[in-house]
Amino acid sequence: MESASELVDFPLLLTPIDSNYRACTIPYRFPSDNPRKPTPIEISWIDLFYNSIPSFKKRAESDTSVPDAAARAEKFAERYAEILEDFKKDPESHGGPPDCILLCRLREQILRELGFRDIFKKVKDEENAKAISLFEDVVRLNDAIEDEGKRLENLVRGIFAGNIFDLGSAQVIIFVDNSGADIILGILPFARELLRRGSQVVLAANDLPSINDVTYSELVEIISKLKDEEGRLMGVDASNLLIANSGNDLPVIDLTRVSQELAYLASDADLVILEGMANLTRNGKSDYFPVLWGKSDKMNLDCSIERSKLHSFLDGRSEFKEVRVMDSGRGIETNLYAQFKCDSLKIGMVKHPEVAQFLGGRLYDCVFKYNEASSLQA
Repeated sequence: MESASELVDFPLLLTPIDSNYRACTIPYRFPSDNPRKPTPIEISWIDLFYNSIPSFKKRAESDTSVPDAAARAEKFAERYAEILEDFKKDPESHGGPPDCILLCRLREQILRELGFRDIFKKVKDEENAKAISLFEDVVRLNDAIEDEGKRLENLVRGIFAGNIFDLGSAQVIIFVDNSGADIILGILPFARELLRRGSQVVLAANDLPSINDVTYSELVEIISKLKDEEGRLMGVDASNLLIANSGNDLPVIDLTRVSQELAYLASDADLVILEGMANLTRNGKSDYFPVLWGKSDKMNLDCSIERSKLHSFLDGRSEFKEVRVMDSGRGIETNLYAQFKCDSLKIGMVKHPEVAQFLGGRLYDCVFKYNEASSLQA
């Protein structure tokens, strides 16, 4: 079911929101910049989106649900390219100045106006089917780890490792809420562990399709396929697992525009998790291991976490009623510096040179950023 209600502020954002929250991580321009001239950062991101047009056009051309898909795909490519060129001439055109949110929104708007509702549906369905067939094996491997701390760490590694089945980082921006292995073999085993520890977990998914992100309706269907007749996930009671429509329709998210449903469910949460993309290194045995728990000396932010912090939070679960998982991969390009009234965890991977340069790190550096609520408020 699509959300038609007015979008509201995410209730756990640190207030006052106007002075404490900016959705986009990178400052695309400063007050001193000429408003009629694009900044170098704006140009680099315009070019990034321009270079993605051929891959989106190809996906659109193959959408069998749309009549005259090839002709409409051509119109999409032409229209979007014109808008991007307009931004270079006048950054205030088309609702600008441009940032990653506006550039995504305009791309999705053109696709939908031309009748393309979900150009990644076929590949999402295929990846979901593959991942569902592997879900039980992944859960059994995790359950076989007796040490709770090591099991938790392995599950977090699984969140990263889920991205090895992604469509390819060179072609698209991959956010946490990808269909397939990312949600089914990464997020859901982790959520199951939280449920087993007594937490309530809310998974917030996109309202409408955007690239290969899983939507609310798709996630409901996935969960129903994984539950047994008693409503359990591999033996764990899933009655405290809730699926929420985030109200979002983009591969990035502005947390001042979420659904009233999500705002209500999150009003008294204890932990917000924004999960991103993985940095995977392959060893000689063809296994994949993410780089975790380390602190990059080159990064302009603390991307490390002490195991004990997250463990102590979860081990003290009797004091915490709920854990909210935002399955929306919005942890780097947007919301990396978002401050919350509760504890927060941002997991992601740097996949764009522009972001790596801004953060002072390297392409494919991992981010595992934990903030305690007390450290954010006076």
